[in-house]
Amino acid sequence: MMNALVLTERMGSILRVTINRADKRNALSRDTLVALKAAFEAHAGDRTLTAAVLTGAGDRAFAAGGDLHELQGLVTAEAIEEMTLLARAALDSVRRFPVPVVAALNGDAFGGGAELAMACDLRLAAAHIRIAFLQGRLAIPTAWGGGIDLMRLVGTARAMELLASSRMVPAAEAVGLGLASAVAPADIAFDAFIMGWLEGWSHQRPQVMRAFKAQALAERLGLPRAEREAAELAGFVESWLHEDHVDAAARAIAGMRSAPRSTG
Repeated sequence: MMNALVLTERMGSILRVTINRADKRNALSRDTLVALKAAFEAHAGDRTLTAAVLTGAGDRAFAAGGDLHELQGLVTAEAIEEMTLLARAALDSVRRFPVPVVAALNGDAFGGGAELAMACDLRLAAAHIRIAFLQGRLAIPTAWGGGIDLMRLVGTARAMELLASSRMVPAAEAVGLGLASAVAPADIAFDAFIMGWLEGWSHQRPQVMRAFKAQALAERLGLPRAEREAAELAGFVESWLHEDHVDAAARAIAGMRSAPRSTG
């Protein structure tokens, strides 16, 4: 546990991070954003992790956006910029986390909460949730990097429609738009669905997942091809020399030798 506002739990090789403000629909206050950043930074050096899951407490909201009562107190350009940079740094700790981060959308993701969901590498949704970029209803654009993420994820035309309409996107449509990867069936507990979905990754080793994330991050950041190739090469060399690969290769060769030969 990093802080009462943000809870952390280790489940095997998976880190679970929970925004713990169910009574406030997990609104992203300044202190919550600071705690979120601290939670991810505290575990960034853990080379035994294969993935992280980010979710919200309860089942009403993943994150309802920025804490409006707090944000309304920002009345100078300096204060607005300082808060924006703080929030962006918190979301960057998610974007740049060295293994994939899965947003477990247990409830609605609105405004800044939608931006936080986009900061994750992929999203899994409960059937009742909605995603909405509601910033335009408050006469403001996105500011925490979520608009940039959205355009890279679904394309500029589709992102423009979602931003300009500020409409609620239900879970099933979110999958069709590419905002979410899957929706949990109604007859399966959401936590069980998340862990079952991640079970497909269970055979991957931490260093391999870090290499996959490095490639994904290079794409997200639009890095030059040379930098992407360097990231790919570094991950490949590290993984090749790791004992996990040595053992896996030895088993594969042994299996080839023991396989029955065709007599033609």
